[in-house]
Amino acid sequence: MHHQDSPLLIPNPWDAGSARVLASLGFRALATTSSGFAATLGRLDGSLTRDEALAHAAGIVRATDLPVSADLEHGFGEDAAGVAETVRLAIETGLAGCSVEDSTGRPDAPIFELGPAVERVRAAAEAAHGGPIHFVLTARSENYLHGRSDLGDTIARLQAFESAGADVLYAPGLVDLDEIRSLVHSVGLPVNVLARPGAPSVAELASVGVRRISVGGAFAFAALGALVEAAEELLTAGTYGYFGRAAVGGKAAREAFTSS
Repeated sequence: MHHQDSPLLIPNPWDAGSARVLASLGFRALATTSSGFAATLGRLDGSLTRDEALAHAAGIVRATDLPVSADLEHGFGEDAAGVAETVRLAIETGLAGCSVEDSTGRPDAPIFELGPAVERVRAAAEAAHGGPIHFVLTARSENYLHGRSDLGDTIARLQAFESAGADVLYAPGLVDLDEIRSLVHSVGLPVNVLARPGAPSVAELASVGVRRISVGGAFAFAALGALVEAAEELLTAGTYGYFGRAAVGGKAAREAFTSS
């Protein structure tokens, strides 16, 4: 799916219902979102446990017949062995792949040093590729999400992750088309780009060789945004204009859930 004429558009459902709706609309693969799932629990991103993330991923896998990649944050392990164990457990859920970040979860030092980051990816890759299936490992450099807008370091990290055995490379937060082009041309693996404000269009990303585009938690928070707007209309205006949007959602749910 990463080697077709156009980029793989891989949306991020936050529960079984949203997964089924997205599948019914024609997407070919899905990915979980840690921030979107955390929001369903009334929590912020970065608060999930490994058991919670894997149980959630298993539920998304069961919801449709589409391949699913899991957002497993930093692998839920401080060392390489812990990350490898997370990947082995992920394979058992029926997932087709997962992503592992080089973020630490620590505000004082948000990014792992390159050496430990590479060892974590290498251990994840060995676990991903050592079984009966080729589990697709996406290695992420989180520099741009933590105020480290250093393209050179980001490329160097992704090149090192490529050498360590990753299958897909991802630097969420990159939005400049020239920088994205430079990244794509600097590595030999498919590159994923996060769709976000200011990012190039799908057509523009395709023109520079991007192979996959995901949305992170955006769809989940768009749904929460619709909830806020509907609730505020009821509270302040006392009107029911939100039923127009509710009708769209209801129709989509009936079609998706009946077919499932």
